Amino acid sequence: NYSLKIMSKKIIVSACVAFVLMGCSSIKKINYEKNTEKYISSISENALKTNLTIIASDEMEGRETGSEGQKKAGRYIIEQYKNAGISFPKGATSYYQNVPAAFLNAKRNENLPDSENIWAYIEGTDLKDEIVVVSAHYDHVGIKNGEIYNGADDDGSGTVAIIEIAKAFQKAKNEGNGPRRSILILHVTGEEHGLHGSRYYTENPLFLLKNTVADVNIDMIGRRDEAHKDDNNYVYIIGSDYLSTDLYNICESANQKYIGLKLDYTYNDRKDKNRYYYRSDHYNFAKNGIPSVFIFNGVHADYHKASDEVDKIEFDALTKRTKYAFAITWEIATRDKRLVVDKKDGE
Repeated sequence: NYSLKIMSKKIIVSACVAFVLMGCSSIKKINYEKNTEKYISSISENALKTNLTIIASDEMEGRETGSEGQKKAGRYIIEQYKNAGISFPKGATSYYQNVPAAFLNAKRNENLPDSENIWAYIEGTDLKDEIVVVSAHYDHVGIKNGEIYNGADDDGSGTVAIIEIAKAFQKAKNEGNGPRRSILILHVTGEEHGLHGSRYYTENPLFLLKNTVADVNIDMIGRRDEAHKDDNNYVYIIGSDYLSTDLYNICESANQKYIGLKLDYTYNDRKDKNRYYYRSDHYNFAKNGIPSVFIFNGVHADYHKASDEVDKIEFDALTKRTKYAFAITWEIATRDKRLVVDKKDGE
């Protein structure tokens, strides 16, 4: 009887401990999700509109690679980071990574001048040596036949999105809820001439590529295409499952928990004739074995035309897709284990 009583007490104590631990785990999960929702909500449609109206204005002269207009846009981008208290990365001496003309003109003889990638950095906590890259190109095609090609969607939309994503992470850090992994915000140049800026970064990385966990790349998220002419509550997802099942699962679950977009995988098909997987800056990370996802609204009638203007941007869609990109990045940056590369590109 005595032994049974002792055993019963041990069972009761064990059950109580398990119950407490389960309760603590549930509270932790609830708090985590509340924080996630809080920082997703901090992404501002007004800020996106204000910044895009400037970055895609005639004043920036179409942001041709290496042009004074692009450099002016770059200075404006850097001003946003300074105002938000977001610094350039450790190990860098400024917000610029210089991309020399010799590099830009080496796959094509286009006589482009020197240009720059722009980077900003939110340092992580206990896993700060692991890097999550969030990328978008800030160049466009400049002036043709006297007309300014402002590139509001391509890729002004991605440019302003990653500024807001950086600000949301910095807000989390300021409030003691910063990401475990470090966030490298990367505005790349020369995309329109052959993904040059992202290629330059991956060949001259500030942080070892083996420590780079993922790239979340945003290129055109402010409009809708003909296939979705009746509803802008969608986004194309490209490449999320090419290298990592973990990344695919995060893109799915982050959307289900926090956003509610229709995820369209049409262009994720490896046989897709458009070959978009190879046509934006994530590809230079993916080809180095880094799990990458490309977030995209598809092309429209104003693609690479002077008519790609701010007044055609659907800011509700831009805001929702920006929040989605943040949610993906947040999940990657705060999870216990880094993404597992369990596939080879093309499998």
